[in-house]
Amino acid sequence: MRVLVTGAAGFIGYALSQALLRRGNDVLGVDNLNSYYDVRLKEARLDRLKADSRFRFELLDVASREKMTALFALNKFDAVVHLAAQAGVRYSLTNPHAYVDANVVGFLNVLEGVRHHGAGHLVYASSSSVYGANAKLPFSEHDSVDHPFSLYAATKKANELMAHTYAHLYGVRCTGLRFFTVYGPWGRPDMALFLFTKGILSGRPIPVFNQGNMVRDFTYVDDIVEGVVRVIDRPAAPNPSWRAESPDPATSQAPYRIYNIGNNRPVKLMRYIEVLEQVLGRKAALDLQPMQKGDVVATIADVSALEQAVGYRPSTPVEVGIPKFVEWYRSYYKV
Repeated sequence: MRVLVTGAAGFIGYALSQALLRRGNDVLGVDNLNSYYDVRLKEARLDRLKADSRFRFELLDVASREKMTALFALNKFDAVVHLAAQAGVRYSLTNPHAYVDANVVGFLNVLEGVRHHGAGHLVYASSSSVYGANAKLPFSEHDSVDHPFSLYAATKKANELMAHTYAHLYGVRCTGLRFFTVYGPWGRPDMALFLFTKGILSGRPIPVFNQGNMVRDFTYVDDIVEGVVRVIDRPAAPNPSWRAESPDPATSQAPYRIYNIGNNRPVKLMRYIEVLEQVLGRKAALDLQPMQKGDVVATIADVSALEQAVGYRPSTPVEVGIPKFVEWYRSYYKV
């Protein structure tokens, strides 16, 4: 099996590529190595992947129509996992064009490549951010998501709509995965656990938004990767029970599926910090701040659909996952 992984130098892309290599797949990874965060961390991930002869890397921006066309023309893939994106909710408030270029134009180039050159299955990253103003918890894929709070969320919703169009028009088998707050070793420096760990170890106050009154479905990266691999092996298929009179947003009469992929164990932000303090053996100085634009108070994933479809069962609580992250952080940064 040959798999294209876009965003292979990213946090989830790196972890997924490792898992695919371990099970014997050939992986072509692409990434543009942009400077949104420390490029050296991305390069370090790639160095570990390149140690496996079945991994090949191409420096490529998915927003480049010409280069993406050539990539698909010169290669045959059994599956495509599209993870390349401009991430981050708060960054979208100040750099909106980066999100349209990477997340919308880039995704169109992937869809066109799969349409014209084929692949057994396109799996792509959506986000829990698409739930926006939804207040019913836990979040369900079967509810509408038409009120995003950020441009980042809007681009991810746009990806889902674009995927459905290509599934309907061209039979491209598309599965979208709404990720819920992924954390773990080799994680992104702009994510909470990374920022909190760095701040506590350096003795600086850590910013805690909404006065700490936040709930997140923190999901350990290994659980995420296991779910993604299972989804790759189960291409989307039409739902024979789908009805236009009462359309289910998560399925279709086309080969299209949307799934939540989270931990299904909501954790209060202050508990998250408490566990981190225990692991580090230090107390955090809290810089309590108001709610930030584009953010939401709580994210909780209903993962029953993914469990039913592929047997997805996340098993890592934060009391286990946070120590693993800290162990990696101390080793990598030698602190």
